[in-house]
Amino acid sequence: MPPKTLVRGIRLSLMLGTLWITAVMDTAMAEEIPAIFGDVTISKKFSPDPFIVRGMSGGSVPSSQVAGTKETRPTGACTGFVDEAPDHTLELGSKFDYLKLQVESPADTIMIVKGPGGTWCNDDFDGKNPGIVGEWLRGVYQIWIGSYNQGKYIPYTLKITEVK
Repeated sequence: MPPKTLVRGIRLSLMLGTLWITAVMDTAMAEEIPAIFGDVTISKKFSPDPFIVRGMSGGSVPSSQVAGTKETRPTGACTGFVDEAPDHTLELGSKFDYLKLQVESPADTIMIVKGPGGTWCNDDFDGKNPGIVGEWLRGVYQIWIGSYNQGKYIPYTLKITEVK
């Protein structure tokens, strides 16, 4: 076999191998990496559970201004800072007797949820991570994830689950 043909064959094999590996990795990553600032639509017995979205917390608007109050009962004080627009929209296609939204982040974050039945704020549900749990009505909810300090932006994941 002439050397040029051998080199072309090796190059072609390497290119095909690289394309195959890239396609497999892209597929795997698409299944594992949650959406950034994604909107969510779920009904009872949704899958996957937990449903995960991610984003960057923070902003310059006081949470109490977005929530329209300094405290919501029984979930807590409206502390910290958020963006003017919500980070996520959660549409529930059915009523949930139990649903938990919980943020996981390396630093202190806060959450505001506005939807059917009211507005709820939370700061420290689990350590420095906010969360809201309970009965949820069918409808559309706006969710803000903020930072305790103004202008501080922190990566987070928001987990939504029916599991107690």
